[in-house]
Amino acid sequence: MSWTTLEWLGDAPTGVFRILDQTLLPEQERMIELPTAEAVCEAIRWLRVRGAPAIGCAAAFGVVVGAREGSGAGSDVAASAIAAADYLATSRPTAVNLFWALDRMKRVVSKHEVSDSVGLLEALLAEAHAIRAEDDRMCHAIGRHGAELLSDGWGVLTHCNAGGLATSDYGTALAVIYAAQEAGKAVRVFADETRPLLQGARLTAWELARRGIDVTVICDNMAAVVMRERKVNAVVVGADRIAANGDTANKIGTYGVALLAKAHGLPFYVAAPSSTFDLSLADGSAIPIEQRDPDEIRRGFGRLTVPAQANVYNPAFDVTPADLITGLITERGVIAPVTTDSIRKMLA
Repeated sequence: MSWTTLEWLGDAPTGVFRILDQTLLPEQERMIELPTAEAVCEAIRWLRVRGAPAIGCAAAFGVVVGAREGSGAGSDVAASAIAAADYLATSRPTAVNLFWALDRMKRVVSKHEVSDSVGLLEALLAEAHAIRAEDDRMCHAIGRHGAELLSDGWGVLTHCNAGGLATSDYGTALAVIYAAQEAGKAVRVFADETRPLLQGARLTAWELARRGIDVTVICDNMAAVVMRERKVNAVVVGADRIAANGDTANKIGTYGVALLAKAHGLPFYVAAPSSTFDLSLADGSAIPIEQRDPDEIRRGFGRLTVPAQANVYNPAFDVTPADLITGLITERGVIAPVTTDSIRKMLA
């Protein structure tokens, strides 16, 4: 990658956690420092860092900076780490990677001798680095498995951003594109703009262009047309949470894209690491859906576009039923057909 989504510089007691502020893209490319758990939580909540895997990684490093806010005694560092984890868990409700990463950080505290404050900080930082490294490996494996599903010359439609900006590196849905490119396949991408915050137009197109991928941005309501015109051969999207039966929560609009793919006879793939699966939920009806600020729609382009008297409904995600999904591309392989049994067998 020619950019860095998030990074830790230095050691545990004095190091710096930084992220690429994605709210400024594509106009500005700026790294910002997040010195406190509150700053990390704010960055997650306001989408300065976003995408389920990247949120998990950021939260893990957020626990480290939060733990340092203790007074210095080991017990205070441990208590601060747990408090930071609990606080960060309130940032966004849908992406299960957030809670998965925070649970791992809490387990470090529970297993460590709390009287050793420096040792605890170092153990927390080591776990955060491990979470990031695992994400890197999983994303590259997702790319290798997914690339086998694409043929040379295909057009692929994607929704929102599930690339290197949404992970610690390489991506999930876009990892499939990158791996296909590395395998010598010419693949062109149609990126839905992804209203209301334009993650497809601002972020997906930005990183694909930086990687030299042929990318065309389309308005969300153009997806059916490019499918009918056979400009698209497959759809590949990411995920924020996948239930035990394969029902998948992803950025709002994904469900509609899946219905269109079904109507046009196109394969619809979801690319996600095993950390995105929530096997405690039988189906997608139990996935919590984040409701966001109405002004993201009301003033989405910097000016008032909705009259004050009108109500605004702004869910951040929707749930695509498993029966609309051709396959789930994971770091362990492709799950198809998408059923409770096939998911448990792959993830066992």
